Amino acid sequence: MPEAFTQNHLIGIAPLSAEEIRALLSRAEYYADRLDDKSFKPDILRGCAVLSLFFEDSTRTRTSFEMAAKRLGADWVNIDIATSSVKKGETLRDTVLTLHAMLRPDAIIIRHTEYGTPEFVAKHVNCPVINAGDSWREHPTQALLDALTLRRRFGRIEGLTVAICGDIAHSRVANSNMILLRKMGADVHIVAPPALLPDKLPAEGVKKFETMEEGLKGCDAVMMLRLQKERMQAGLIESEVAYFRHYGLTLEKLAHAKPGAAVMHPGPMNRGVEIADDVADDPDRSLILQQVRNGVPARMAALELLLTRKR
Repeated sequence: MPEAFTQNHLIGIAPLSAEEIRALLSRAEYYADRLDDKSFKPDILRGCAVLSLFFEDSTRTRTSFEMAAKRLGADWVNIDIATSSVKKGETLRDTVLTLHAMLRPDAIIIRHTEYGTPEFVAKHVNCPVINAGDSWREHPTQALLDALTLRRRFGRIEGLTVAICGDIAHSRVANSNMILLRKMGADVHIVAPPALLPDKLPAEGVKKFETMEEGLKGCDAVMMLRLQKERMQAGLIESEVAYFRHYGLTLEKLAHAKPGAAVMHPGPMNRGVEIADDVADDPDRSLILQQVRNGVPARMAALELLLTRKR
């Protein structure tokens, strides 16, 4: 385990140093190189139990965490929140303490609609807590897998220019990516209509743009985000048709970026709203499926560094 990694939890990217991010990415790269080798079974977490608490729907994040834990030999314990005692009025604190007493997990992975919930949980348990997304605050492992995807495509992160486009104001993915990319020496552009551009940004040096034409100039990669309708007020955009006309990524708009610029999206995608079909499915420029694939090794790295340090 790299000496640089000293965290007890992975609540966000903000507490991580650049050295800790490099340690996570280097380990993730090691696992990514071996992902197709069915005989590769490190089993370094055999005997460990990883508890999954997802208070929001998820396909990619929950499944890739499960695969990551199992590839490392850990037992995966998934709690169905829809049928849990939370639905009977039990507080989050009581639910967590009950499960902690019953299962004695070696790690807890939590996704929640409330801002700061993973940090709250971490104060009540004696095992690592990993934030799988809290409200619009942070989604650290998504930023790590995005960084891994960029590193495997370009061989570096430092010196790249990355545009993050869409609903910036309500996106935890945008927040974590802005922090990570700036810490690792990338230039970051954010592009959105004024109503979806936050006044305060989580990282210094991020440049704001209100048009795709201006924001995509000189970019090596373009990351699109969906409209977070579950978190935004009605009326912030005129219509999905108008939004796509001005902010949907098409080949015409992508031409303003560098030749061959890569395209990214954390998913789920809304085709015809923030991204056109021919862009999303471009076999040479779209990294979207690589992002999905890189979720497993990125989360394997996070689990390994946290749990082996804890033990």
